[in-house]
Amino acid sequence: MSTYKLYYFNGRGRAEIIRLIFAQAGQKYEDIRYEHADWPSHKNEMPLGQMPVLEVDGQKIPHSMTIARFVAKQFNLAGKDNLEQAKVDSVIDTIVDLMEIFVKIVRHEKDESKKEEGKKQFFKDDVPKSFANLEKLLTTYGKNGPFFLGDQLTFADIEFYDGASILLSMDASVLDKYPKLKRNYDEVEKQPKIAAYLKSRPQTQF
Repeated sequence: MSTYKLYYFNGRGRAEIIRLIFAQAGQKYEDIRYEHADWPSHKNEMPLGQMPVLEVDGQKIPHSMTIARFVAKQFNLAGKDNLEQAKVDSVIDTIVDLMEIFVKIVRHEKDESKKEEGKKQFFKDDVPKSFANLEKLLTTYGKNGPFFLGDQLTFADIEFYDGASILLSMDASVLDKYPKLKRNYDEVEKQPKIAAYLKSRPQTQF
């Protein structure tokens, strides 16, 4: 049986999707968290000098979405065949594109006035466009089921939950115009293993 060690900062950030997949899979792993002050002394231990990194039986894998896809495939949360996996990836890529815009505006912009203007533009234009596209994919692939593949929960649903949670913390009404996405979000949150993880996970600044 493989052993897993996840390396990241003491926060949710880019590692949280991986932790949520592990939670849904019921898989034990070592959650290694570094404070920012301690990171320089560990940076050269990572393949590309960045985190998150997943160590599997002594082998280290970088890049958050590479890790997420690997873990999802390991525990049957990535789709049952190549076509389903492609559908899952199309959802994932739509979410990642949106969240990359978010990170650029909210995390990387240093000018506060530009940041505030960027956030307004993001919620006015970028979110509605992406959420409308996600509802189309949910309707097309999910039919009448709550998940992006109908009754089958995959890491596409978990990724949407993770991203939407961040946006909801800034705008509680962000899902109000998207009932299918709201249903999806609620169904993921109600999954027993995910609910247990959410209840017990550390409270962090990010």
